[in-house]
Amino acid sequence: MRKLTFVVAVILCTAMTAAAQERNSTEVFLGYSYMRANPSTSSADGFNLNGGNGSIAYYPLHWLGIAADLGGYHVGQIGSTSVDSTLSTFLFGPRIRLPGTSHLKPFGQVLFGVAHATGSTGFAGAGASNAFAMGVGGGLDVPATHHFGFRLVEVDYLPTWFRENPGEGRLVQNNVRVSTGVRFRF
Repeated sequence: MRKLTFVVAVILCTAMTAAAQERNSTEVFLGYSYMRANPSTSSADGFNLNGGNGSIAYYPLHWLGIAADLGGYHVGQIGSTSVDSTLSTFLFGPRIRLPGTSHLKPFGQVLFGVAHATGSTGFAGAGASNAFAMGVGGGLDVPATHHFGFRLVEVDYLPTWFRENPGEGRLVQNNVRVSTGVRFRF
């Protein structure tokens, strides 16, 4: 009976050690974002927005996660015209950790959701409007400790489908977002 108890105890300890190596984790990111907006209307010039975004990613597997990314961006001037426009994004989807080193942790993601624009001009003309949005890209994390690190860079192609002119169909705005900030891991 003692031998059986010893064998079961060794198997349980080994299983717990293996499970600890594959434990679930959660990451939270908070940072600054720069966005280059590119309207589809040929008479409209591209413009810059500044803001921030945050994301939370849950990894049920070591390499595969589910991410929620929320962002807010503002523009006060387009060309020589003063405006007061805000763009908010709410995106969700899979995130994959790519092979890296102990000092560099790359990832890729494909996110889908909605964009909400308000203000005097910019994405959707005057007023408020909602549109489908997605984000395809990735980034590079640099861990400082086991629970804290920096997102050196995240670059996403962020197309939105707003109706730029009243009475016309939805057009694709080919936007690019670049973010940097801090990352917490639990």
